Amino acid sequence: MPKLLKPSDPGVTLRPDRREPFVARSEPARMNKTAKSDSLPQRLAVDVRDVSLTFETSDGKVDALSNVSLQIAEGEFVSFIGPSGCGKTTMLRVIADLQQPSVGTLLVNGVSAEQARLERRYGYVFQAPALFPWRTIEKKLKLPLEIMGFPDSEQAQRAARYLALVNLTGFERKYPWQLSGGMQQRVSIARALSFDPALLLMDEPFGALDEIVRDHLNEQLLQLWGKTGKTVLFVTHSIPEAIKIGTRILLLSPHPGQVKAELNSGAHIKDAAALEHRIQHMLFADQIEEAENV
Repeated sequence: MPKLLKPSDPGVTLRPDRREPFVARSEPARMNKTAKSDSLPQRLAVDVRDVSLTFETSDGKVDALSNVSLQIAEGEFVSFIGPSGCGKTTMLRVIADLQQPSVGTLLVNGVSAEQARLERRYGYVFQAPALFPWRTIEKKLKLPLEIMGFPDSEQAQRAARYLALVNLTGFERKYPWQLSGGMQQRVSIARALSFDPALLLMDEPFGALDEIVRDHLNEQLLQLWGKTGKTVLFVTHSIPEAIKIGTRILLLSPHPGQVKAELNSGAHIKDAAALEHRIQHMLFADQIEEAENV
């Protein structure tokens, strides 16, 4: 084990290959991200057991995920972080049943990933807003509701409710080209929430935005989470972003993707800079150790 990864470090839990899956923590905090002191078990929103995924390519097999086990309790806000190509997005796509694992088991809200997809138990926010240019903002929110057969009156009510939740009341008749990038992403978040899924999957939704807009949207996302109590899985390349918004951080290692460590980012973390430094060391521990031994 690299010397930088010490099990005794506070707030850090290492994940050896043979370790038993951990038990979900108690009810996570909302806005202040302060966990309760009790240890009552919570229902699992996501339960992944020994999942691996191998892609068949023209150049041979590529192991994207290897023996991944993780459990996420209802109401948690979990950040996934790791170097490019470590399988963060792939893990999210497996949970969403957009890709199927080669081996292992996976439950989403107590049912299979396929059933959860068919029953629309999750909303997915992609890296790009993916908004049809010919539909107004209101009609974009109504689209999944139309497909699901909601009556017109309820479509209108839900569109108004979730546009208000992301502070876009008054923009109902605007088109995507009339909105900023940050506003477009807020529309995509509102659309993902419009049919009231219990789980929200977010794949680097703010990655293409500038730092000022990203920080503002992070604050709004935390407020949204506090109001709705949804379970959120958030993929990011930004260490400060992962620390700021997640109650828990899952650090993935590359080639193939595995859960390398778990870190709490609740109120007991008094020095975000120190936690950021620790994560950087974990991400590049092997390279640092190799350089020190030269």
